[in-house]
Amino acid sequence: MRAFFRALLRMLFGFRTFDEMVLKTPGPVLLLPNHSSWVDWLMLWVCLDEDWKFVTSSTTAQKTWLHRRIMINKQTFPIDTASPYAVKHMAELLQNNGRLVVFPEGRLSRTGVLMKLFEGTGFLLQKTNAKVITCYLRGASRILASPNNGYKLWFPKVTAHFSEAVKPPTFGHMSVTAARGKLTEWLRNMMVEQQFRIEMELGERNLLLAIARNAETAPKKVAIEDATGTVLTYKRILIGADLLAAAMEPQLSANRRVGVLLPNVNATPIVLMALWALDRTPAILNFSTGPAVMLACVKLAGLSEIITSKAFLQRAKLDISALEQAKVKIIYLEDVRAKITPAQKLGAALRLSWNPRSIGRRLNPFTPEDQPAVVLFTSGSEGVPKGVELTHKNILANIRQMLAVTDLMDNDRIFNCLPLFHSFGLTVGTLLSLVRGMFVYLYPSPLHYRVVPTVFYNMDCTVLLSTNTFLNGYARKAHPYDFRSLRYLFAAAEKLQEATSQTWSQRFGVRVLEGYGATECAPCVSVNTPLNPRYGSVGHLMPGMEARIEPVEGVEEGGRLFVRGPNIMRGYLNPDANEAFKALNGWYDTGDIVSVDADGYLHIRGRLKRFAKISGEMVSLTAVEEALAGAFPDYGLRCQIAVVSRPDAEKGEALIAVANDTRVNLRAIRQAIREKGLSNLAAPRELRYVKDIPKLGTGKVNHREIQRAIAAGELHGEVHDEPEAEHEHH
Repeated sequence: MRAFFRALLRMLFGFRTFDEMVLKTPGPVLLLPNHSSWVDWLMLWVCLDEDWKFVTSSTTAQKTWLHRRIMINKQTFPIDTASPYAVKHMAELLQNNGRLVVFPEGRLSRTGVLMKLFEGTGFLLQKTNAKVITCYLRGASRILASPNNGYKLWFPKVTAHFSEAVKPPTFGHMSVTAARGKLTEWLRNMMVEQQFRIEMELGERNLLLAIARNAETAPKKVAIEDATGTVLTYKRILIGADLLAAAMEPQLSANRRVGVLLPNVNATPIVLMALWALDRTPAILNFSTGPAVMLACVKLAGLSEIITSKAFLQRAKLDISALEQAKVKIIYLEDVRAKITPAQKLGAALRLSWNPRSIGRRLNPFTPEDQPAVVLFTSGSEGVPKGVELTHKNILANIRQMLAVTDLMDNDRIFNCLPLFHSFGLTVGTLLSLVRGMFVYLYPSPLHYRVVPTVFYNMDCTVLLSTNTFLNGYARKAHPYDFRSLRYLFAAAEKLQEATSQTWSQRFGVRVLEGYGATECAPCVSVNTPLNPRYGSVGHLMPGMEARIEPVEGVEEGGRLFVRGPNIMRGYLNPDANEAFKALNGWYDTGDIVSVDADGYLHIRGRLKRFAKISGEMVSLTAVEEALAGAFPDYGLRCQIAVVSRPDAEKGEALIAVANDTRVNLRAIRQAIREKGLSNLAAPRELRYVKDIPKLGTGKVNHREIQRAIAAGELHGEVHDEPEAEHEHH
């Protein structure tokens, strides 16, 4: 009978198993799979010996004659899920060297991904110390018998991946309840890591084919829409990329890198796909930096061509004369499109309808995963921008890391107004959606504080990416109902301030999920999720990543963070920076001071370069800004304060506060510092006023511009006017 059903599964779903021999492990042993469809049990049953027992609900087993036929037999272990003794009975079977199959979620997933785990699983692990085998049923969420809200296929490919049998860890000096919680968390981490590893092994090897797969399985699903109202399906973006690649190819030199100077419009991701089809690497330029910095980035990347749009240059009033004088060829999309004939459009539509993977057939769409996918440029907040090479593997790894720890679904709708030259806006805001098969709305600017909430409301989006600065801007202008459909609000790129979080919670009923990353990490390093949130932290490290913390002289809490993983960049274009990176043997020096709590949550203390050494003690300027946040009326909504340092002959360095609100004064600042329990060393000794706090294009405060203005004597205010109290330490 098993052989018959196994053959049937093979015929219908191409069913295959990996590492199946581990199921011969003697008891006590627990098999713990994810649970995405009604036929998951059948896929496991055909692999198991007869002494394995499936835990089933005795109530569900009595629903119909079919339930009774399937769920009441010698290989099931019916339990009353409402009984407090149910887990005890399972433990007794394991203690008698039994072998038990338990779906640890306790229910079918409604999201298509791993949901929270059944609390009794931790009890079983602690009580029995049974060996654990996890199973990842890949593709089961696409089966018609799956209850999740995503799209279904008649015969999706399904594979079963079994882990090795491992003993659960032991936790000494901990209460029983806490130990069970730790064991449940350990199990979930094990299952998430397994999912990520399998997806990296079996998933598409480059971004173009990962997106093409969605055109294959859901060609009519809407992929992207922009502010012009143009709606494109997955099939149409694939056709557009193919046609654009053919039309652009004659205009490109042999240079592998091609500049891209475009805003958040539908054409931008299509241009990226077209360049990938031509085996080229897009170098996405930050148009908010000005002509001089753009020219420096062009020279750093060795660009000989830049793809842009006449309409965009005119609307944005961008001056590219410096690029033209540098003999850089400007390719306008309007001119490229005009050369595409109706016959070419028809031919591409027919061919790609038959075989979506034939995109870019003239050259090589099967770009190796370790080839560069994009070049991005750092914000330049600490000097000249660095050119960062991210490979297809880097970006796909980061996308799969995010999908492993969040329950983003097929019907989620991402609203992305972060620029695509920013790694957060590119990877999470755009490419994640296209690889996952979701919808993304591209809006041209995050600075339209009144318009963004209205458009978000009209588009019924469920996911928003933003920064602390932009969130304060939206809160000033938005109606309380504008974010009614919002399910995920990710904030990164700068420190999320408590005042911002409280405003969004109280005014919009939304929890802000703070994350942390860097361009060099593609960008996500850690993130809070609804399943594992901890306010004040930036969440847990992404699956597949390692971290080490090195002590820093003068810093008592935390240390300098180094990370390693598949999402870490290939390298820098800047020779000196790249040599220093390569010397770390795969580790990336974030330059941030962090601490990790007992539960593994990362807490960012600030960038090392944003620490000042005052009277021999290291003071975090980020911590000072955080202490001042919320201490003044309308903080974040209208009032903003930035803190920088300057050399001081007496104490080494002195702090200067810069505010855009004249109601802020030094006396109130010192009071706020005392109330937060910080040392008097953390109190700024000078205050300067500015009409608007300068920002970078990514939304971060431009501290370098503030320091320049202070040094040039452009800002005026007040100086510390009271005798300094005795230094108090934490």
